[in-house]
Amino acid sequence: MSHDSILIETDIEAYLAEHERKELVRFLTCGSVDDGKSTLIGRLLHDTNVVDEDSLESVRKDSKTQGTQGGEVDLALLVDGLKSEREQGITIDVAYRYFSTQRRKFIIADTPGHEQYTRNMATGASTADVAVILIDARHGVMVQTRRHSFITSLLGIRHAVIAINKMDLVDWDEAVFDRIRDDYLQFASRLPEREMTFIPMSALKGENVVERGRSMPWYSGATLIEHLEAVPVAGDRNLRDLRMPVQWVNRPNLDFRGFCGSLASGVVRPGDEIMALPSRRRSKVERIVTFEGDLERAQSPQAVTITLEDEIDISRGDMLVHPDSLPEVGTRIEATVVWMHQEPLAPGREYLIKHTSRKTPGSFSAIRHRIDVNTLDAQPATTLALNEIGRVQLVVNEPLCFDPYVRNRTTGAFIVIDRLTNITVGAGMIAEASAGSGEHWDTSPGSATLEEERSGVDAAARRDRLAQSPATILLTGLSGSGKTRVAYALEQMLFEQGHFAVVLDGQNMRKGLNRDLGFSAAERSENLRRSMEVARLLNEAGLVAIGSFVAPEAGTRQRARELVGSDRFILVHLAAPIEHCREALPGLYGDAKSVAVPGVDFPYEAPTDADLVLRSDELDAAACAAKVVELLQSRGLLGR
Repeated sequence: MSHDSILIETDIEAYLAEHERKELVRFLTCGSVDDGKSTLIGRLLHDTNVVDEDSLESVRKDSKTQGTQGGEVDLALLVDGLKSEREQGITIDVAYRYFSTQRRKFIIADTPGHEQYTRNMATGASTADVAVILIDARHGVMVQTRRHSFITSLLGIRHAVIAINKMDLVDWDEAVFDRIRDDYLQFASRLPEREMTFIPMSALKGENVVERGRSMPWYSGATLIEHLEAVPVAGDRNLRDLRMPVQWVNRPNLDFRGFCGSLASGVVRPGDEIMALPSRRRSKVERIVTFEGDLERAQSPQAVTITLEDEIDISRGDMLVHPDSLPEVGTRIEATVVWMHQEPLAPGREYLIKHTSRKTPGSFSAIRHRIDVNTLDAQPATTLALNEIGRVQLVVNEPLCFDPYVRNRTTGAFIVIDRLTNITVGAGMIAEASAGSGEHWDTSPGSATLEEERSGVDAAARRDRLAQSPATILLTGLSGSGKTRVAYALEQMLFEQGHFAVVLDGQNMRKGLNRDLGFSAAERSENLRRSMEVARLLNEAGLVAIGSFVAPEAGTRQRARELVGSDRFILVHLAAPIEHCREALPGLYGDAKSVAVPGVDFPYEAPTDADLVLRSDELDAAACAAKVVELLQSRGLLGR
């Protein structure tokens, strides 16, 4: 099964040319702890004759002191390269190994089985064509078997080999193999459909790995290497939709400007019409440049430099596509996330989202559900802990050009990075664009033909009838500062004096008009914008609108002032310190908080332009309301 060593000895250039033409297959080994993943890879390398004698001799020596096979040669040591891995007999990091046969060349990712290293397993699976999922014949399907099976399914690996290993320890019993296969199929019936092949083997003894053994005559299928040489992976690649994320703009001189990157999918040729996203500017491909010379055709996953006939503005993070096959472009995304950090996912907290070559701030506005890896049932959740998997809504600050993950594994994937530590804390697979709105302070109406209609009742007539001038009072402050209590106390006080006011409470607005919004920075801003549109309409009717919103950003509050009109807008800051707010809302500020909290998880920008500042920790709601009424009276807004 090894490569043709005679050709290497006689004509190295011919061998290299032949090797270059071989199809590359990437596969990973995964499964629960001690299922034999490293031993399997060691057996593959050994039996395909790619291990040099010096390395093998070193493994023989180490097997006597660090091996786990009672003094016999421990082939797992060929893969476990870290000192801590050899000492503990486990895999910690992802180990990559390379070998080839006469038919194909392979890249193997040996991934760890321990739950705490699930992030490393997901890393190894992200580029694999085939998943080899090992199961210890003595233990059967374990929780980590299910978790790894689910993750490889989420990551779009369409070919799975379920290798039931250590058959020598169950006396090569066919009944054991059948029982484990049936248990796995029952679990896998709820996963997306994919090709599954079951192979009984013993990696330690070398049965059904490279060579067919004699201990299991009841099995007539292919060995692992025979299956890997034949599994059809070429059809898995998307050659229909051109997607080229721009990684670098190459400008070595005034006469050359090329856009460098790897084709995530599709095919491109000189003369093809091209569109740059998100600008939607068009041009045609002039050249496809590589180190070896220009190409007449390039396809995924080649790395190339493309020059265009026109000088259009394209930067790193933009994407080149064909105009007749466009990805989705947006800031709101539905996705499945594998969380990889000890600190749980915090809805509303801002992270960095790395998607293809673009990096942008973003946050999770909602967690739809968490997925039980044992039953694959959806469960309610307010956060995701280490190694948990859930369906989320993601909101990013800059538009992303993306496809559903099932269509394109490159443009459909992203990673989540902690902004403070720069550590990767999550990996996501995009399902679809999410419905809803982001920020629309400057968005134009959907049609240019819309005309504004005016009421026949003017503002002066309303003022005379209601004995008040319209105004919008925005109460802002930290969560727990008493905004809602003050708002309703103010409404009651005005009503008793014969005036008409309406409270627009941020939480109540989220239960109705704004129920599609989460708690990202963009969605908090949109919650206020929509509510201020309602306030403006109430003012047009001659009423007083009382808004109760955290409104943590100074810029957003300024936009609210501009929308309503400076002559009608009054900003009141309830300046209770955060210690008082923690006592008022211990659940919100506790460790189990379900959303990011202003002043804790992100800054609250205290107003410097407030019309009135009230220490709501020292004054009760009625006293605060009375101070606001005094301000309204001093400005002549109450009474004829």
